[in-house]
Amino acid sequence: MSVKANQRRLDVENGRIDLSHGSGGRAMAQLISDIFHRAFGNEWLARCNDQSAFDVATGRMVMTTDGYVVSPLFFPGGNIGSLAVNGTINDVAMAGARPLYLSASFIIEEGFRFSDLQTIADSMGVAARDAGVYIITGDTKVVERGKADGLFISTTGIGFLADALDLSADKARVGDRVLVSGSLGDHGVAIMSRRQNVAFQIEIGSDSAALHDLVAVMVAAGGSGIRVMRDPTRGGLAASLNEIAHQSGLGFRLQEAAIPVKPAVAATCELLGLDPIHVANEGKLVAIVAPDSADAVLAAMKAHPLGCDAADIGEAVADDHKFVQMATSFGGGRVVDWLSGEQLPRIC
Repeated sequence: MSVKANQRRLDVENGRIDLSHGSGGRAMAQLISDIFHRAFGNEWLARCNDQSAFDVATGRMVMTTDGYVVSPLFFPGGNIGSLAVNGTINDVAMAGARPLYLSASFIIEEGFRFSDLQTIADSMGVAARDAGVYIITGDTKVVERGKADGLFISTTGIGFLADALDLSADKARVGDRVLVSGSLGDHGVAIMSRRQNVAFQIEIGSDSAALHDLVAVMVAAGGSGIRVMRDPTRGGLAASLNEIAHQSGLGFRLQEAAIPVKPAVAATCELLGLDPIHVANEGKLVAIVAPDSADAVLAAMKAHPLGCDAADIGEAVADDHKFVQMATSFGGGRVVDWLSGEQLPRIC
């Protein structure tokens, strides 16, 4: 993000994006200076280069990239900007790594309000600073009206990983415990309530949060006993466990009654014909942990503000079909092939 100095400030309160703000000239320099540099300001951006150089420690680096096309852009508990920062931090953190730096690329539709863009950029700056992470480079493009849904954000994250840690789904073993860090479905329901214009007596907010501090205390407690972690975003817990099952060659047996779901979320999902295990989360994780480490990891999770509702919800089992058995409180259950979404015959 390079910028020319001494440009007249934008009329943020009343102005809107036009095509000149993506042309590379004076208007674009104003946009970058008055919104992005002001919101993200740090020593790397201040150099006004098209890239940033940074020092790295001895060890391994983790890198991830993601795109955010959220609708609506603003929702209870956050917006597309804070979501992009937290989501990218979490993708790095699921490797057990400490996130360090982010890049951010913006595709903005002509006519988008400066005030909304500033609110989103400010939320990104706050989320990054709260996490001790820096947004050190980026890019801005403007497209014609109707060619984007207001605003798209693409992010890349880089973090540092200790040599001793190597989390991977293929390390899961029969008997491993399945831990979740808290109640499921909050983010997805917050988004859907705005899309469907559903009103609640108690507003359900997104759980969007950066999880790297929670991951750090889990790693300190469990070390190599933690096999793999996932943040169950798109597709929810169902999609994450399906991924792990197919990568590990195992199945999972879960206790449905042990899965934490807030009553308001459960009621909304029932109203909309959804299962909370399929609904997106943005501030929760699922971990597969060796049985002799599970109690210590769970206790560490519960002692952290972002894991106070953590729960042990099941175990890994030998299963050539890589299914997930969902035991109910009535002693029976169901088996779901979450890759296809097909519910298989009832089991006992």
